[in-house]
Amino acid sequence: MGKSLKIKNQTIADIFYEIADILEIKGVKFKPRAYRRAAQTIETLSEGIKSIYERGKLQEIPGIGSSIASKIQEIIETGGLGYLEELRKEISEGLRELMEIEGIGPKTAIKLHKKFEIGSIDDLESAVKQGKVRDLRGFGKKTEENILQAIQMYRSPQERFLLGHVLSIAKGIEKKLKDFEAIAKISLAGSIRRRKETIGDVDILATSKEPLKVMNFFTQLPEVKQVLAKGKTKSTVVLTNNLQVDLRVVNEESFGSALQYFTGSKEHNIKLRELALSKNWKLSEYSLLDKKTNKKIAGEDEETIYGALELRYIEPELRENRGEIEAAAKGKLPHLIKNEEVKGDLHVHTNWSEGAHTIEEMAEAARTLGYEYLAICDHAKTLQIAHGLTEEDICKQIKEIEKLNRKIKDFTILSGIEANIDSDGKLDVNDNVLRDLDIVVASVHSGFKQSEKKMTQRVLTAMHNDYVDVIGHPTGRVINKRDPYKIDLSKIFETAFKLGVSMEINAFPNRLDLSDLNCFKAKNCKVKISMGTDAHSKDHLRYMELGVATARRGWLEEKDVINTLDLTELKKELRNSHS
Repeated sequence: MGKSLKIKNQTIADIFYEIADILEIKGVKFKPRAYRRAAQTIETLSEGIKSIYERGKLQEIPGIGSSIASKIQEIIETGGLGYLEELRKEISEGLRELMEIEGIGPKTAIKLHKKFEIGSIDDLESAVKQGKVRDLRGFGKKTEENILQAIQMYRSPQERFLLGHVLSIAKGIEKKLKDFEAIAKISLAGSIRRRKETIGDVDILATSKEPLKVMNFFTQLPEVKQVLAKGKTKSTVVLTNNLQVDLRVVNEESFGSALQYFTGSKEHNIKLRELALSKNWKLSEYSLLDKKTNKKIAGEDEETIYGALELRYIEPELRENRGEIEAAAKGKLPHLIKNEEVKGDLHVHTNWSEGAHTIEEMAEAARTLGYEYLAICDHAKTLQIAHGLTEEDICKQIKEIEKLNRKIKDFTILSGIEANIDSDGKLDVNDNVLRDLDIVVASVHSGFKQSEKKMTQRVLTAMHNDYVDVIGHPTGRVINKRDPYKIDLSKIFETAFKLGVSMEINAFPNRLDLSDLNCFKAKNCKVKISMGTDAHSKDHLRYMELGVATARRGWLEEKDVINTLDLTELKKELRNSHS
């Protein structure tokens, strides 16, 4: 093998996504899906692809055949790909750029280019503002408004990272520092400790008697691309994925107060400081201090700080000044759901539709995680881009699952489907097939621009189908790319409670839908929550941690989430839907 360069999984994934886009613009069939599937698999691998390449195991990655493997090898060894460079010569950069705008696919991009010679986002914006495209078939005034909104969203600075894309990286750095002999205590802080859905940078706090030694070790980590600042007690670096990481070394006696302070949120901290001042105390990053006597009250750990203020300990995910301090004072904080309480994943895909692995491979991976069950919810027929299943396919899959359940011990595969909700609220699977499934997830995958009234009625109609158990990704948002569609969640939650239909927390990193705030609202309406990773490969199953984080930020407890039920209780819960 030739000399390899320092190439990241995301770099290779981005190259394959671009190839897929260009091939679609050219009208090539089948190949775009293969490249997009390979890209999705690569960007979510739990291991660096360079390591897999060096072991000569590229073709063992699902969806990676000899042709794509050879391209990965070329990228790793040269830093580029000749095939992509040749494709780029055939399609203007501006035309590819158009497809970055939400709602502009390959066919639309070509149509706009041929009709109006639109070859860039600037051209598109100008044409829309002049009202040129509204008379084009399939367009209109509302479409123009949507395009302008999508352009604005595209141009807004995306300086925040998805939690799911940086959490494992941050944890990896934290572990390396924790294992370093000069460090005594260490913890993530800031928004990543509170598990916000997007992260600006990563804060890490540590204690050490040899802080300079710690800083030398930190700034020389292999993940570091650039050192922005290096001091005795604080250093700032930029990683190879452009994520900024700050490390502070603090005194042992101040670790708790510093951790509380730098975890935030700002609003939570202000409220806490006000509470301290009401007792004539001062709370800072150094300690909780009696202003009158200058005596230190607490500071070594967070628990004693909250305790001194007559509060129950408040978990980091709740620290947003949404009533958690008042609840802590009254002893009424929720017992937040824990990762280990989740007994199964209720929304995953397989290679029967657009997934990378077989049903058995997904089941074995879930079993390894300690789950009791796994729900296979491949896409139904309307979603052709995802190779959706026909009724005949679904019946075959049910039989395959029954066969596997006889084979696999101490684990159960649930037969399910992710049915599509059409513009009128009907599902794309017949009831006589739905009734044979263990679980039915119904989701909106198109027509996002309907009015709030129409979208609400559309989802309500789907919920009244006797076989619908769960509404998938209920607001349709894609973080940093697509805003939630307009829908009256109050009406949705009210009906969901009456019918016994669960709302989903879709744990995929760019969805996390329901959001934490909407989880809180659902809980107050006594609506049950179902959690699914929307996994398209075995590696995606680890995203359940993100779903649990969202649930915790939404004040959810074990009793609020149906995934915490054992198999017998879960089946009973699903059967009771609509009863």
